[in-house]
Parts: sequence; structure tokens; C-alpha cells
Amino acid sequence: MHSTLRNFFWFILKYFEEDGQDYVYKPINRIILLTVGLLFSALAILIVIFSVSSDGLGFLIPVVVFLAVGITCLVVGFLGTDQAVAKIWGNR
Repeated sequence: MHSTLRNFFWFILKYFEEDGQDYVYKPINRIILLTVGLLFSALAILIVIFSVSSDGLGFLIPVVVFLAVGITCLVVGFLGTDQAVAKIWGNR
């Protein structure tokens, strides 16, 4: 299942895993990344719930942005290598 999901999300993981540079990985970074991903995804869902009754479609811009960030964080957090997680944090 893990390899199937990695193949499905290759376009996200490819960007974060293709460098061959040294990296500094801390396990807490993965936990924080997953938490941030959940928060952004929840925020996008809450925006949809509270804004769906409005007349305009202007609420879709923050929904798309927050959902894209949330999904990226969740995919890299769950499926990415240690190098991918370190790259999101900037290798510091």
C-alpha cells in the first residue's frame, strides 16, 4: 500500500526527494509537519462549511491554497523520506 501511494503522489515527492545533498533530520520535524498538514486541511474544510451559503465563489481561493499546503504536508509527512521532511524544514 505504501509503495502504491508513493507512486500515486510521485509528482509531490519527486520535488522534495531528488536532491543528493546532506540533510539534518529530527523526528519531531515529521510530527510537526503532520500537525501543520492536519491544521491546514481542517482550515480549508471549515472555510468550505461556513462559506458555502455565500453568494460568491471568492472563498475558493483560500480553500485551494490551504488544501494544497495541507495535502502536501500530509503526503510528505506520511510517505516522504527523512530527506524530504528535512528539505521542507530547510536543512538547518
